[in-house]
Amino acid sequence: MGDRVSVPIGRFALVLHTHLPWVAHHGTWPVGEEWLHQAWATSYQPLFAMLRRRAVLGHRNQLTLGVTPIVAAQWDDPCMVRAHHTWLGYWQTRAAGMATALDAARRETGQREYAEATRALADFDAHWSAGGSAALRTLVDSGTIELLGGPLTHTFTPLVPPRLGLASMAAGLDDTVRRIGRRPRGAWTPECAWEPGMEDLLARSGVSHIVLDGPSLLGAGATTSGAWLLGDTDVRVLGRDLEVTYRVWSPKRGYPGDRWYRDFHTFDHEWGFRPARVTGHHVEPQDKSPYDPVAARARVEHDAQDFVDVVRHRLASLAAESATTGMPHVVAAFDTELFGHWWHEGPAWLERVLDLLPSAGVEIVTLDALAQDPIGRVHPGPGSWGLGKDWHVWTGPQEIADRQGSLAKESLAVLDATHPRLQRSPVHDQLMRELLLALSSDWAFMVSHDTAAEYARARFDGHARATGALVAALREGRSDDARRHAQRDAERDHPFGALDARSFLGEDADE
Repeated sequence: MGDRVSVPIGRFALVLHTHLPWVAHHGTWPVGEEWLHQAWATSYQPLFAMLRRRAVLGHRNQLTLGVTPIVAAQWDDPCMVRAHHTWLGYWQTRAAGMATALDAARRETGQREYAEATRALADFDAHWSAGGSAALRTLVDSGTIELLGGPLTHTFTPLVPPRLGLASMAAGLDDTVRRIGRRPRGAWTPECAWEPGMEDLLARSGVSHIVLDGPSLLGAGATTSGAWLLGDTDVRVLGRDLEVTYRVWSPKRGYPGDRWYRDFHTFDHEWGFRPARVTGHHVEPQDKSPYDPVAARARVEHDAQDFVDVVRHRLASLAAESATTGMPHVVAAFDTELFGHWWHEGPAWLERVLDLLPSAGVEIVTLDALAQDPIGRVHPGPGSWGLGKDWHVWTGPQEIADRQGSLAKESLAVLDATHPRLQRSPVHDQLMRELLLALSSDWAFMVSHDTAAEYARARFDGHARATGALVAALREGRSDDARRHAQRDAERDHPFGALDARSFLGEDADE
């Protein structure tokens, strides 16, 4: 059950949520496919490499990794696999050019980038060239990680019709079986979103346990140090401990903002690399100091030690609370992309934390281990891990939220009315793909946070138009038009080839 310690003071579970929306074949720069390649090269590859090293050393149950089906689909897409290899080669080529610059600081940055790109290329050839699922399955089969599943396209579950949420979760778990060879027991609910009644959806999908943001449990009178049964089901829920999680990253502070770490926002635009350290939060980009990898490594050690101290103190505090029964535990959960993509030194920090925790008397475990002994029942109210811990990030952009609701209702109605049922229908399968891509939570999130908002609007509009065209053609009996629309759309958007629209039909589920 993780790295054993002789007399543990408590247990710690790290959860990483791996997700990006479907960007394959939807533009390249500055988001689009570029977004995936950057995260792949700087987060996913280093994380997996670190976990493989730990597996060789005999470490098991190091962390709980959620991988959304839409990310797995892109990792396994042959076009994206080839494109990523090309992207890595271009990274190496640009770095080689920068390494010959006249300016000494630029030469140093180029040399450093060239070394990183060379390592990434070798890693990709050795472990990723057959697709991401092959790389992931090795970690699952070795027991190095626990894998969490989830719905197909990261829909904000409380805002979609229950039968759609149920079918998408079930299809997502089935997709993981096809890729990895086993069905995840636990699942990640997108955005940690919750509404009363979702426990029935999870139970019907065969989900054993999930994570919710700490305030969702605390607001229901529970604690974050314990597994709880959701409603009247056997589904377990564990709470994300914000006191510990926010030490790493929060809306206002966190380790990645330290002055010695590489600055994410400062570019050498001629070469496309990040040459500066954070320096200070109010320092203009042109005034930032050059990145110093030696000083950054020293800060990694400092911050890893600090985090271990935070975990120890939190566990001691929980043990002293009368409401806590059994051995206390802490669950910290983050986006995987924080480590490497956003925070360059994140993978190195993570590896040091995993090294240090056992010697500090903290047992590293997975969510599955913590979920075995529930201490009571809980009935959380609506919530999420978003800003304000409510739903406004996803309901706020009404031009998206309102259309998502109407698209879902219209699509399910025409599906029920026109699907032949006795056999698969490629047209209806494509209808459900486009609908699910339109319902991704990412588009509203990006608009609310003004992060590539125009790209998000364009992507949502494109999937909404494709969905609407198929709905109209099917409703009006224009089968040839529907077939042409579906064939055209499938050339661009064809994740989940096994998706069968019949699993979304409404006879056996509530609307």
